[in-house]
This record gives sequence, structure tokens and C-alpha cells, in this order.
Amino acid sequence: MSDLALWGLFLAVGLGTFAMRLSFVELYGKWQMPAFLDRALRYVPASVLAALVLPAVIYPPGQSEWMLNNPQIPAAVIAAFIAWKTRSTLLTLGIGMGVLWAFKFLGG
Repeated sequence: MSDLALWGLFLAVGLGTFAMRLSFVELYGKWQMPAFLDRALRYVPASVLAALVLPAVIYPPGQSEWMLNNPQIPAAVIAAFIAWKTRSTLLTLGIGMGVLWAFKFLGG
């Protein structure tokens, strides 16, 4: 691929990315979104967070397979229960980390 073609590709990708991001800023509030789509989009942040966090919980650092004695899994389950019951982010983080540290300390 020539240098000119490569720069053209960079420019096209950059303009495409800019156009996609600008469309959300410029069109927000100008078009009415259908109610079912509005309800569905409310779950996007939670699903993205789960997709980012779950692999780190299931597969410990440096491991490529699921381990039965992974202390992160019961700590995450307990933290999820606390979050569900209390709806408190700070309490969830505090108890989740405390449980994880306790499992790691007691487990070896």
C-alpha cells in the first residue's frame, strides 16, 4: 500500500469516526426515539460494564482457563448481591473488596 493510499485511509477512518460521534451530539433531541428503543438503550451501560468486568473476574490475571478456587468469583457474587439489595456503590465496593481480600488471605 502506498503512502498516499495509507494517508487516505487514515483520513477516511478519521472522518467516519468524527461523523458518527457528531451525529449523536447534533441529532440528540431533534428526533424522537421510539419508546421500545429508549427502554432498551437504558441497559447498554450495565451490559458494557459487565462485558468489561466479567472476564477479569472469571479468568484471574495470567490464567487462560477457568479455575475452581478463584476467590474473585464468590467475592463478585457477594458484591452483586450487596449491590442488588442496597443500591449503594460505595458499600458494594467496600464489601466486595473486603470479601476478596478475606478470601485471598484465608485461601493462601
